[in-house]
Amino acid sequence: MTPHPSRSRSLAAVGIAGALVLTTALPATASPAPPQRSAASLDRGLVAVATDEGVFLSWRLLAAEAGPATATGVSGPSFAVERDGERIAVVDDSTNYVDPDGSAQARYTVAPIWHDVTGETSDEVAAWAEGFYDLPLQKPEAGVTPTGEAFEYTANDASAADVDGDGALEFVVKWDPTNSKDVSQKGFTGTVYLDTYEMDGTLLNRLDLGVNIRAGAHYTQFMVYDYDGDGRAETILKTAPGTSWQTYGSDGAVTYEGLVTMPQEDLDAGYSPDDDYRMTAAEYREHLVGVFEGWSEHPEVVSGTWPATLEEAWGIPVEHEYPLTRESAEELVDYFIDVYAPSRSARNDLTTFDGFIVDGPEYLTVFDATTGRELDTVRYEPGRDDDGLLWGDYAMSRIEPGNRVDRFLAGVAHLDDDTTTASAIFARGYYTRSAIAAYDWDGQSLTQRWLADSGHVPMSNPFNDGPHGRDGSNEEYATLTTQGFHSLSASDVDDDGRQEIVYGAATLDDDGSLLYSSFDVLPEGSADPGANVRLGHGDAMHVTDVDPERPGLEIWTSHEGATYAPYGSVLRDAATGEVLFGSYSGRDTGRAMIGDVRADVPGIEVWASMPGGSEGSGLLSATCETIDTATPGTNQSIRWAGDLTTQIVNGSIDQTPTIDDVTRGTLLTAEGTRTNNYTKGNPSLVADVLGDWREELIVRTTDSSALRFYVSTEVTAHKLPTLLDDTQYRVEVARQNTSYNQPSYPGFYMASDMDFTQVPVATEPATPKKPRFIDLPGSVLDLVIVPRDRDFEYYIDGEPTRTGVTRVDRGAEVTVTAVPVAGVSLELEATSTWSKTFTTRWR
Repeated sequence: MTPHPSRSRSLAAVGIAGALVLTTALPATASPAPPQRSAASLDRGLVAVATDEGVFLSWRLLAAEAGPATATGVSGPSFAVERDGERIAVVDDSTNYVDPDGSAQARYTVAPIWHDVTGETSDEVAAWAEGFYDLPLQKPEAGVTPTGEAFEYTANDASAADVDGDGALEFVVKWDPTNSKDVSQKGFTGTVYLDTYEMDGTLLNRLDLGVNIRAGAHYTQFMVYDYDGDGRAETILKTAPGTSWQTYGSDGAVTYEGLVTMPQEDLDAGYSPDDDYRMTAAEYREHLVGVFEGWSEHPEVVSGTWPATLEEAWGIPVEHEYPLTRESAEELVDYFIDVYAPSRSARNDLTTFDGFIVDGPEYLTVFDATTGRELDTVRYEPGRDDDGLLWGDYAMSRIEPGNRVDRFLAGVAHLDDDTTTASAIFARGYYTRSAIAAYDWDGQSLTQRWLADSGHVPMSNPFNDGPHGRDGSNEEYATLTTQGFHSLSASDVDDDGRQEIVYGAATLDDDGSLLYSSFDVLPEGSADPGANVRLGHGDAMHVTDVDPERPGLEIWTSHEGATYAPYGSVLRDAATGEVLFGSYSGRDTGRAMIGDVRADVPGIEVWASMPGGSEGSGLLSATCETIDTATPGTNQSIRWAGDLTTQIVNGSIDQTPTIDDVTRGTLLTAEGTRTNNYTKGNPSLVADVLGDWREELIVRTTDSSALRFYVSTEVTAHKLPTLLDDTQYRVEVARQNTSYNQPSYPGFYMASDMDFTQVPVATEPATPKKPRFIDLPGSVLDLVIVPRDRDFEYYIDGEPTRTGVTRVDRGAEVTVTAVPVAGVSLELEATSTWSKTFTTRWR
């Protein structure tokens, strides 16, 4: 058959070389674009680190492209590694690679590939020549308190989120003054600042919390997260009159600034952003005079619940008439401060009680995390009500105004089936009254979703009572009291697709109802053998799948109730609160940790100890078998090794931080850096923020001039999605800076003996339809018929093509590749590429 002359001229006009591809107008869809990540996704997170073996490269596999489980992880695209624009490797079964010929001058990229189709190429990176990366910080200026105490600033907690929607993480850093205080400690503090930085050190914005937010681990938790699902994170935290924000331009100059908006009713009441509610000891005395003057009108006194007179409350003869005159109130204040308080405890020196804030408005503000601009401000609920009198701060032998009332916690939770939006969780109190609120940000307004409030614990005498371990006044949430910890977690404990709030030894359901509050019987040798009591408050809590042999998640906690707590440490079923095993200690068991530190032992190991590691539990298996009498460290854990085991971050105060493996010893010594929060020894952040699924160690340099990033350069054969794509892990990273920093855990079992089929991925496996190749004898053109397949996009010789018929030149060698669309992965063993060499002879 002779070819049609006009068609021959047409082909000659465009040039025929190799596999010339033409498409027809047969039933077709629009030509697909090259594979791209969604706007809300993370980027590749490629990192390169110079090592003795060459340049180590590590990058992310995203859950939206990960596929079915393999023997060593999950499937997904292969990756092309390029150095200086030339491909040097294709990596199939992991997301790391060592370039033995690499150098500090080289530039690297990676891109997902499906046979001959290349996806989006990562940003170019250079190697960290010193084995770590320093993100430069801009330290605030030093200051002086009203009492003349000089202070400086150190970089403290950090959080990571994509604040501008470009797929790269930014970092929010809290600046703590060197006179930061625990809520039980007296004294003025410096102002707290929050900075947001790009990875290159560009300062985007600074929040100045102002003089009316005291500095300390219990006061400020900053939740940085994408709440409204627009791909850009917001920052939500507690604020007060005088809190301000500054936006910085690319030249480092302030371009915008402003104050948090105060409600009109507060302004009408005479409150001002210039107010300073910090008290001197003299002002505290004056504050008490006002409290005592109003004693007869206090609702608890009027109701007959509290003594009618202060003298009765203190057990002395009544010598004043009520209502009290100012003169009488002053006399009683002097007696209370000079006589009664010291008689309760020698540590009750209220003559030096200064620096606390027990008055003034309290707010909750959502900020644009890119610019720092205020987006909305509402009242912080619940309010303090008073200086702690109703909260039990005057009832115990230690009189501590402003203590229990100012214990704050925060977190993030996905409370709907739609996981693209999230709620901010803010709480007040856990020793006595415990109140937890959920807030939603929809891009326009910050609204309260629900409030779970135990109510105050009724007391017969606010100056001599024992409010711990007793029910609150709100029957629905009465048993929340004394169950909260110094942190909280959001986890889908009942497997309904929505997260619950694990508030220490109690758990709230996603709708704010009380799921359970854990009680047990005090054993022999305790304060009240046989009594059924709360498990009670503690310092450390860990929520994940600890024992893979039993369904669901578990909670490992330590408790400080001593002889009033049924356990010093205990493992519970996260869905029901049921105790699985535990140990009575009779002591304040202040530390606990978990981790797969022994690969030869099934499950995740658990352990607990007193502060400093004394009187430790030893190393226990997930089923309570003693593995080793030695107790590992409890400050922080990290997933650092390539074999899926867990390591421990050690070092506090002025010690150099180390990463230690229980069996292999020290794996990293972070010279020139320090941890935070005194004996707690917390890094600024431990999270999977770069590279593959392992966690990075982020610590401040000794002079706080930078945040230093360390990446594990141990090669791993395991291919897993970034942990940030796991819903529980991502909210745990946001929560990590809360009070006593706790590690971040995924919502699935992750350990050296894990079942990779349980790794959550955001795809459904599918098998692509096979294209048809039609070799037409005697024709100048042959045909490729691309099937209509909603799960895959098809490419011919690496170029996107339409569904339908594609004509190719006679004798061409053609390869067709099917690439999964978003939400789809390739079924294991499925064929996704086909090649055909068409005949060249005429018939």
